Amino acid sequence: MPLNNLQQQRYARHLSLQEIGHKGQEKLIQSKVLVVGMGGLGSPAAFYLAAAGVGTIGLMDGDVVELSNLQRQILHTTGSMGEMKVGSAAARIKELDPVLELIPYPYRLTAGNAPEILGGYDFIIDATDNFESKFLIAKACHASAKPYSHAGIRQFFGQTITVHPAKTACYCCIFHEEEVPAPKFPAGPIGALPGVIGSIQAIEAIKFLLSIGTPLTNTLLTFDALSMDTRKVHVQRDPFCSLCGKE
Repeated sequence: MPLNNLQQQRYARHLSLQEIGHKGQEKLIQSKVLVVGMGGLGSPAAFYLAAAGVGTIGLMDGDVVELSNLQRQILHTTGSMGEMKVGSAAARIKELDPVLELIPYPYRLTAGNAPEILGGYDFIIDATDNFESKFLIAKACHASAKPYSHAGIRQFFGQTITVHPAKTACYCCIFHEEEVPAPKFPAGPIGALPGVIGSIQAIEAIKFLLSIGTPLTNTLLTFDALSMDTRKVHVQRDPFCSLCGKE
């Protein structure tokens, strides 16, 4: 459907980009992205996807807003304290663009509900903060053949990789469940760090939806906020991977 006058004004900067233009923007409006985790990573990822005009955004999180969240989780405010994060996030995004379709999931992703939920989306963003959820998302996306963006942050350090299941190195090719360290008391992160990494996840989703640029597939991008060093670590599919390995 052609863009109306208000959409042309809202997305004027996108329309000026050769890689996006009218056709690309129309495609974004028709696209669907699920963001799992409405915290530090999910806040900027969801907000920039909404600002970019992604027409349907799923917001998933089973937690409520706490005071300690506000140092980094920019979708929430002091007035959101005690609310479900998905509700708080949806309210903030609606203020940005009231016509977007926001689908709240005020609970955690599980092996049981993942197939039905993931089936309705084009791209998944893993914005969770624990290994259990990350391995679950990797397995669910593999089973559903859904591309996804993984990211992790701690202290001053962040990392992200994009995965096309059965085509590129997956999360389990790099990280192994049996090697997961025991949970520790949260160490940071510095508040702006998830803003950097979550924004990259949004860009990766947009690039995939529009089939533009070079994705972070088979590439783990790392970022050190203290030194401002970025590094691309090239990885390959592990033939013995417990999830996607052929052997």
